[in-house]
Amino acid sequence: MNLNYHLAQLPEIAQQLLQNHSQKIFLFYGAMGAGKTTLIKELVKQLKVEDVASSPTFSLVNEYHSVNGEIIYHFDFYRIEQEEEAYDMGIEEYFDSNAWCFVEWPEKVENLLPLETVSVIITTNNDGTRNIQTQ
Repeated sequence: MNLNYHLAQLPEIAQQLLQNHSQKIFLFYGAMGAGKTTLIKELVKQLKVEDVASSPTFSLVNEYHSVNGEIIYHFDFYRIEQEEEAYDMGIEEYFDSNAWCFVEWPEKVENLLPLETVSVIITTNNDGTRNIQTQ
C-alpha cells in the first residue's frame, strides 16, 4: 500500500490499513510531526473505542477497550533510552496478547519486535499532504 492523502481522508486511510492487513501489530515510522499519533488516534476510533486516544509519551503505553470488547495498546517509545526499559515493562506479553498494538518509534526497541508486523512509514510532502507506505 502506497498512498498520498490529506488529513480529511484519514478515516478512509485508517479503514484501509485495518482491512488490508491481517496482522494486529503495526509499527509506525516517521519524523517528529509526520502524523503518527494522529493516524493512530483515527485507527483507535475506527476500532470503535469511545475514549479519546492520546499519545502515551510519558507512560509508554495507553490501553483502550472497544465497544466490541477488543483491547488496543498504543505505545510511544520516543523517550526510551534502552531496550531493557521496554523489556522490563513486559512488552513481549503485550505483543503475545493477540490485542491490537500500535507502536510509535519502534526503532527504539528493534530487537524486541515480533517478526509478524505491519510497518507503516509516514512522510510529509511540501504541499501538506502525507504519504503512507506499508510493508
